[in-house]
Amino acid sequence: MTATPLVSLSNVTFGYGGAPVLRDVDHVVAANAFTGIVGPSGSGKTSLLRLLLGTEKPQHGTVTRASGLAVSYVPQLETVNWNFPVTVGECVLMARRTRRLLPWATQEEKAEVADVLERLGIAELRSRHIRELSGGQQQRMFIARALLRRPQLLLMDEPTSGVDVATRHEVLHLLDELNQGGLAILLTTHDLNGMAAHLPHLVALNTRVIASGSPQGVIVPDVLERTFGARMEVLQHLGMPVVVDIGSVGQLGVAG
Repeated sequence: MTATPLVSLSNVTFGYGGAPVLRDVDHVVAANAFTGIVGPSGSGKTSLLRLLLGTEKPQHGTVTRASGLAVSYVPQLETVNWNFPVTVGECVLMARRTRRLLPWATQEEKAEVADVLERLGIAELRSRHIRELSGGQQQRMFIARALLRRPQLLLMDEPTSGVDVATRHEVLHLLDELNQGGLAILLTTHDLNGMAAHLPHLVALNTRVIASGSPQGVIVPDVLERTFGARMEVLQHLGMPVVVDIGSVGQLGVAG
């Protein structure tokens, strides 16, 4: 994490009127970042994304962004109205960067949509209604929508929540390709075994940053207990940490 910072949080505290959901948070998003934020519900993960995106401001501390930084955001799929009458191509086109007042797209904009759909392997779905997509196709569509803005940083909220194992691997592979291509990625996840263990860098968050580093350094019993408030056993399988479901751990959704 030594490349030029895209966003830096310094001593950031943030809340919605009551007790802070984030307190004294320091974090740097580098230009080559591929980071997973892990923590229980209510730990401040989504609030951290909003601060990085710029839709929320800290109560204390500072958020510093690189000049001209372009950031895109992919929401949780569960928050989307899949019955909205729109096709894949139309949904992606809604993210166009133009400031024109005309409602229809130019040929150049249509070509950009076609290019990004082709890049993500879903060009043939352009005219399909969004509710007809599989979980993996839905995620690819929203990533395509985000990429249309040509971001330097992609923020994703629980990108594999509610999807099957095959789709999870598909999304992971796609994100790795995008990161290797130069896109910084920061995502939240509660899936320690299926998602977090495969990322190069993790941040354990529960109001404060509990730990930051590789999966081998973060997915350890002491850090997990301080983050999730429950004792967890961690085994090693093929050189990767695996969280074992014991006691109340299953209620946290972190078993493999």
